[in-house]
Amino acid sequence: MASLLKVPFQDLPLQTRQLRPELDPVIDRVLNHCGFIHGAECAEFEKAFAASCGAAHAIGVGSGTDALQFICRGLGLGPGDEIITAANTFIASAEAISYAGAQPVLVDCRLDDYLIDPDALAAAITPRTKAVMPVHLYGQPANIPAIEALCRRHGLHLIEDSAQAHGAQLSDGRHCGTLGIAAGFSFYPGKNLGAFGDGGAITTNDENLAQQIRLLRNWGSVVKYHHDIKGYNSRLDTLQAAILSVKLRHLAAWNDNRSTIASWYRENLADCPAIVLPREMPWCGKHVYHLFVVRFPEHDRDVIAKRLLEDGIQTGVHYPVPIHLQKAYADLDLKAGAFPNAEQAACTILSLPMFPEMTRDQCDYVCERLRGAVT
Repeated sequence: MASLLKVPFQDLPLQTRQLRPELDPVIDRVLNHCGFIHGAECAEFEKAFAASCGAAHAIGVGSGTDALQFICRGLGLGPGDEIITAANTFIASAEAISYAGAQPVLVDCRLDDYLIDPDALAAAITPRTKAVMPVHLYGQPANIPAIEALCRRHGLHLIEDSAQAHGAQLSDGRHCGTLGIAAGFSFYPGKNLGAFGDGGAITTNDENLAQQIRLLRNWGSVVKYHHDIKGYNSRLDTLQAAILSVKLRHLAAWNDNRSTIASWYRENLADCPAIVLPREMPWCGKHVYHLFVVRFPEHDRDVIAKRLLEDGIQTGVHYPVPIHLQKAYADLDLKAGAFPNAEQAACTILSLPMFPEMTRDQCDYVCERLRGAVT
């Protein structure tokens, strides 16, 4: 092994080079027919993606944020309604609720899995609560069995934030994307299934909701120049759909590779007590490891990240500032200490390199340098 390897956090250029023989013909086809908006490739991808999730419908939209917003709007959620979500997620989870006019209500995570805490969720339900939006964070399904029971008891919609969970499953075999009334997916380039730009999709088994979302994404129109509602311009364009169709064929194998890489990390770091490794929870049937997140309760995370970067290893922090401490959500009037687990995680977690083309030598090198940084 070389004394100094370069290990990127992700290696999208490598993946793209490997896929070029499959990508070039489908891109050429779109360039030749020039149906750049709602071309045939869009419907083809929606059908294939719905089937991959086991859902009746998939509706492509412009981003994962729009996917979540349109679910809320399609369900008629808005001013006066509360939707509960996690404090330790990307801000888009809360912003989608805000864009729909509803009120995001944040709750803490658990430190053993970083997923929304069902007990905290239960305590946050009020007469104004209309929906719960758990986040399948880092590629592991949230505790859906517990959350489903709460939603049934209180008559709440369950909306999945599946932005990081393409292909993830519960232990009973159900796929993320089919666990609630609807799910929002992101196709941001770095996702397990990523486009060459922004994009998103909604999956649902509800025919009426699917139709409402199709109106919302396309100016409120089914027939051109005839508008049934005030809608939006948020469509998954044809080039992205064509690219995603190619990449979807590889998703299962890529997710399996991610699981293998996660096992390499565990094997290398199992005897290092200074590093808290991610846990797969009992309800999880398939963790797709969008991210491999470790925690350092007794070390300075930022110092460790700096040392790794000096060794040629890129890392990330997902996420360094919980939503309630963002200036954008100062109106929630939540101070430091409101969600101690989310705040502790934000200060101590580090995302290690994780991409399906990662080699054993690269993983071993990361672990070697990481062990050196904490001992």
